[in-house]
Amino acid sequence: MNRRFAFTMLAGVLVAASCSSSDSILESGNETPTTAASPTTVAASPGTDDTDAPPSSDATTIAPTTSTTPPPDPGLCPVDALENADGPVEVLFWHGLNGATNDGIEYLAAEYNASQSKVKVRLEPQGSYDSTIDKYVQTSQASRPDLVMFPEYMVQQTVDSDSVIPIQSCIEAAGFDTSAFRQATLKAYATAGVQWAMPFNVSNPVLYFNRRMFEKAGLDPDAPPQSLQELREYSQAIVDSGAASYGIAIDSGTDSGGGWFLEQWFANAGELYADNDNGRTAPATKVLYDGPVGVELLTFLQQMVQDGLAYYVGGNATGQDNFLKLADQTAPAAMTIGTSAAMGTVFDALDGGLIPGITNEDVGIGPLPGPSGTPTALVGGAALYVVADHGDETTAAAWDFITYLVSAQSQSEWAVQTGYVPIRADALSLEPVASTYTDDPRFRVAYDQLIGSPDEPALQGPILGPQREVRVVTALAVADIFEGGDVQTALTDAAARANALIADYNAYN
Repeated sequence: MNRRFAFTMLAGVLVAASCSSSDSILESGNETPTTAASPTTVAASPGTDDTDAPPSSDATTIAPTTSTTPPPDPGLCPVDALENADGPVEVLFWHGLNGATNDGIEYLAAEYNASQSKVKVRLEPQGSYDSTIDKYVQTSQASRPDLVMFPEYMVQQTVDSDSVIPIQSCIEAAGFDTSAFRQATLKAYATAGVQWAMPFNVSNPVLYFNRRMFEKAGLDPDAPPQSLQELREYSQAIVDSGAASYGIAIDSGTDSGGGWFLEQWFANAGELYADNDNGRTAPATKVLYDGPVGVELLTFLQQMVQDGLAYYVGGNATGQDNFLKLADQTAPAAMTIGTSAAMGTVFDALDGGLIPGITNEDVGIGPLPGPSGTPTALVGGAALYVVADHGDETTAAAWDFITYLVSAQSQSEWAVQTGYVPIRADALSLEPVASTYTDDPRFRVAYDQLIGSPDEPALQGPILGPQREVRVVTALAVADIFEGGDVQTALTDAAARANALIADYNAYN
């Protein structure tokens, strides 16, 4: 077997086998704690700052190489090569979008293809991020696409695969101006001072809630809960009033309540999720979620379930079970947490009659309630990687399409169609997002969470080699906790398995 993919089987076996301060972090309105870690020494990416389907438990990974990261070479991205092309250059693009987000990328690709004659983009949707990753891993370099979309938890594995061109090479070769970009979106896909991917579809978790149920419970639908303590208080008022059977529906999905949200909550508390500044100043060697912060956080959520204020929907493999609980005609929940990228799909479903008598206007969107009570967010979603060794003209064509997708106008249109966050500030002055953010502030919630996040290591999020597998292990622990298991035991065991995954990954790197 090719050593490059040996870690794939090793990680799968390990995952299968796995089946502070004295002040409370859950106090309403407290200030966000600062991490004791030293400031990051990773070189800042260019830019200014104001900052899907879940992985499966048998997920495949791209194995690391043993080489060190080379400095970005502009020669790797010959952006002028299109000038020598005899005819249209085809760019094959794999992505994992579906629903309204798939409609959005199809629209932008069609607009791009119609706007010029040098490049023809051909989309091949893979159905999910998971499927995209697995197909990429299992395919030879020559048979891989020219452009691929990978989620935020794939940064380190993609870098170590030695299969992509650092996007910084293209930025420098083209003299591409990133001054309007939100710095946090760039930093999310940079390691050791190298920009590896171009952020495109940026999202973060938000609170979805039924405005009618809030009103029935005597709650202000224009002032949703922002702290975890407020989340409990609102849930209690909802249940006590009979407005709904449960305050909130929660899950233990790897890319939601059991994995991604945990990373978000740690960031909101100002706490590192992993050592070495979340793996950004040096490769992470261990996770930190089994300490007092993690225990208090998961104990709090477990108690909400046990007290009948939160309804646990399970692993939420479809990504829809939590939303469907809001549509339950017999025992509904009034709130749930989901990615901002689901807004377009949720609104379309409601306007299509999913819940009789309820339209998208009845749905409120609030920031993710967190330990600090101050809205913050890590960059979620995905970014664009240019696949190496596909020829100069193809590389130049892929880069040209990327510049179209991240233009201010495209980002304005993309945000309104999907609920994703514009990655650049100048997009907000353009239609249709300018009017939408003014007329429908729900679309702006995720954006405001992102730009309101402090520029510190905890708010840059973890970069772990086997981050995908670590989320699987953590999700199993969260499931055990929500089902009544001992919190400390579950987190300690999960951390041990996660650390074993990290150690094995690092041994191959």
